Amino acid sequence: MSKNIFETLKERGYIYQATHEEEIKKAVNGEPITFYLGIDPTADSLHIGHFFALMLFRHLQDAGHRGILLVGGATVMIGDPSGKSDMRKMITKEEAQHNLEEVKELAKRFIITEGENAAIIVNNADWINPYSYIDFMRDVGIHFNINVMLAAEAYANRLEEGGLTFLEMGYMLMQAYDFVYLNKNYGCKLQIGGSDQWGNIVAGSNLGRKMSIAEGIEKDEMFGLTNPLLMTNDGKKMGKTETGTLWVAREKTTVFDFYQYFYNVKDEDVEMLLRLFTRVETEKILDLCENNIMGAKRLMAFEVTKLVHGEEEAQKAQDTAISLFSGGADNSNMPSTVLSDNDFNGKDSISIIDLLVISKLAPSKAEARRLIEQGGVYAGDEKVPDIGYTVDKKDIENGIIIRKGKKVFHKIIL
Repeated sequence: MSKNIFETLKERGYIYQATHEEEIKKAVNGEPITFYLGIDPTADSLHIGHFFALMLFRHLQDAGHRGILLVGGATVMIGDPSGKSDMRKMITKEEAQHNLEEVKELAKRFIITEGENAAIIVNNADWINPYSYIDFMRDVGIHFNINVMLAAEAYANRLEEGGLTFLEMGYMLMQAYDFVYLNKNYGCKLQIGGSDQWGNIVAGSNLGRKMSIAEGIEKDEMFGLTNPLLMTNDGKKMGKTETGTLWVAREKTTVFDFYQYFYNVKDEDVEMLLRLFTRVETEKILDLCENNIMGAKRLMAFEVTKLVHGEEEAQKAQDTAISLFSGGADNSNMPSTVLSDNDFNGKDSISIIDLLVISKLAPSKAEARRLIEQGGVYAGDEKVPDIGYTVDKKDIENGIIIRKGKKVFHKIIL
């Protein structure tokens, strides 16, 4: 059991806000405590935004603390309004259940779920759904002041748009009660999460105190700890690519694209990512970033890909990248798109604009035209000269590589 885990977490950049910093420091540096992280299964995969909190979860586990992963089968039916300008798209119960099972499996890549000190995985639908509306409002709703809630940052964007619904107001009550439930039934003392969850985490800590007073019992404090949102050095949210979100599921983001995303980050972001997503010693990180930034990038991209997809897949992605950028021919692990005869519409060729859109190298035909006009598209070794360029079917039968810019490669197969 590490006795200075709090200091390690702070040094590496995991800690942003704390409800009771000194008390939390004493708790996590001491005997094992129970903590939890909540994830709403809004999609059937995890994305880079979840990495941070899951890594914090694993650090606490490795230090001997007992972890609970809460997958929000109930809260996902409402949708967290935190930081949103529009109401989240509502999903069906069937979608929620499918997403929940997928997220549970993907989370196992990051945290310990078997053997010694295995995490418990719970679903808040198990205790929220049986609660009658009247009883929930009498037990929980009575402790929430609307004026205080409206002042919370979680609702700021929705209020500005003038469209905050009563449905969304209920989200904070449900997440706050999750903390109280886990505290009562599992002895959970600490909730962790991203800084966008600060208002909900504080609400849970306060609800526990208020309900204890109402019941006339004395309980230990319930603490909250957040990590910063994952941002680039120039203040942009990390994990957005030209084709959308960077996902953990390889069906949504190929391993090669995943590796390339991290390898292509700006130099000034490499130190942060090495601190957060590897266990490399701080001194070595500083030395690498100062004296061998390309080596630091390669190490970081490999380690993050290994964390998510395993060492074998990470090695394949790295080998493919090295081969491509050194003029090699190994493209077996490159992202690819398979065309059918239908894509040719009875012709012997297909326009480069259609290829860029079909392969998702461009989100639209207008963007495809812009890329071509700027001279950033190659078919095989040939630079695409104009927007009228076509690729013959016979060339695609053998596989052809389309390149966008200097670093994005995609294989087209018939």
